[in-house]
Amino acid sequence: MHKPSYRPVIILLIAIYLLYAGIYIYKTSFVIEGQRYFVLFDDAMISMRYAKNLAAGHGLVWNPGEAPVEGYTNPLWVLWMAFFHLFPIPASKISLAIQISGALFLAGNLYSVQQIATRLTRSWPAPLIAAALTAFYTPLNNWGLQGMEVSLLVLLLSAAVLLFLSDREAGRFTSRPYWILAFSTLVRIDMAVPYLVMLGFAVLLQGSECKRHLTWGLSLLIAFLGAQTLFRLAYYGVPLPNTYYLKVGGLPLTLTLKRGLLVLYRFAWDMNWTLLALPFIVLAFRRERRALLLALLFLGQIAYSVYVGGDAWEHKGGANRYIAVAIPMFYIFLTWGLEQLFEGMKTLTPGGEFPISRERLAQFGLIAVSLGALLNFNFIQQDPASLRRWLLLQPPVFIEGNKEATRIALAVRKVTTPEASIAVVTAGAIPYFTERPAIDLLGKNDAYIARLPAHRPRSLDEVRPGHMKWNYDYSIGQLKPDMILQLWGDKDTAYAYIEQYYTVIEIDGMKFSARSDSPYILWEKVTP
Repeated sequence: MHKPSYRPVIILLIAIYLLYAGIYIYKTSFVIEGQRYFVLFDDAMISMRYAKNLAAGHGLVWNPGEAPVEGYTNPLWVLWMAFFHLFPIPASKISLAIQISGALFLAGNLYSVQQIATRLTRSWPAPLIAAALTAFYTPLNNWGLQGMEVSLLVLLLSAAVLLFLSDREAGRFTSRPYWILAFSTLVRIDMAVPYLVMLGFAVLLQGSECKRHLTWGLSLLIAFLGAQTLFRLAYYGVPLPNTYYLKVGGLPLTLTLKRGLLVLYRFAWDMNWTLLALPFIVLAFRRERRALLLALLFLGQIAYSVYVGGDAWEHKGGANRYIAVAIPMFYIFLTWGLEQLFEGMKTLTPGGEFPISRERLAQFGLIAVSLGALLNFNFIQQDPASLRRWLLLQPPVFIEGNKEATRIALAVRKVTTPEASIAVVTAGAIPYFTERPAIDLLGKNDAYIARLPAHRPRSLDEVRPGHMKWNYDYSIGQLKPDMILQLWGDKDTAYAYIEQYYTVIEIDGMKFSARSDSPYILWEKVTP
């Protein structure tokens, strides 16, 4: 059956998505003291602080003048953020530039998704369904439109897969997919996972070209990872990011894996086990190597998520940052599986003839089930307001936290001099907007805390990667912050220091602890 051109329809879908993304981005903003602020997800704001300091000439550091610590895991994304900091954009609006770039990356990804799906499917609606499922999946938009590098990573992965399949169809070898995926490891080093999945697939299933795949694939991966490691050793003095020591070290592997499996179970429950398993079942009966590649890429990210114990925000539901990178691959895979299921209806007609009415019915069934899947995927059980957020009737997740952090930062600026050090738990927006030296109580930007043993949780639900290490004798007793803005975990040790050395003050209705002998607190502006 001849397919009409996809070009006008995919352009329309991208235009609709950009309108949706524009409204989404606006709804992430808020007004404080008459000024509208656009603020990224807090981890992204940590990267923004590094970017801001780099653009200002202080280097890739969290606190200017201090020994550098690699508290980010997205070096190329930090450089991208630093580019925007070279322009006179107000602090309240610069996050908007990052969000717009994220929307453009996600929009570009939709074209690649449609092109990949076109190579796997035969019915006309299927590629557009795959693109639509990708476009309007809430967790992917949460990460991509709130400043995380996920937006760029999904584009790079889709582009690499598209080139890989194009080369395979043409019966030729090129190194283009490996260059793209090698480049993606500069955005996040753990993009080595899909890189190795694709390389392994090519070596095992590409026949006579396996040697060239192996040579190019390993050479580029070693070169890009090696260059990063050499830079890290030269600049930071360690072979891995500080976040590796923080999240991977200090917890038993068995506990991490158990938590990762629990995260996987809840993700699968949110996604609906039936829909999640369906394309894998179809693949068992309809052997299709291109579909197998997509399945392996998705499973690779799931395995990685399990290995690292999931993410710290699983209570928000849906795909975490690791799984979200391969969600477009799963949606193409799912669309292929649904199409194969409905195509199987043709065998019910004697003699193999299939009237046009049945053909249309199969397409209608594909569209109807896909619409149901779209609704299902965006109903996040941990978030009763998830469907209202998906329809843009309520602000996205994380926004209330961003607003609170910004309020804290603006309040602290009013009552401190630039030398005042602040102790924080949420280490992104508050240090970024205060522009004060910061002490990261949870150690993402503190090499000492990152290498401590993790506090043992009482249950798997208490395991939050990156939030399991703190030491108030060190962070408060030894470093003596001028202000303590937040606390985490068991706080008795912190309260002992606060009672002896700090004064509880109130600013704009919020209470903080200020070191009683600090010369950097504008005491005349605070309310004891």
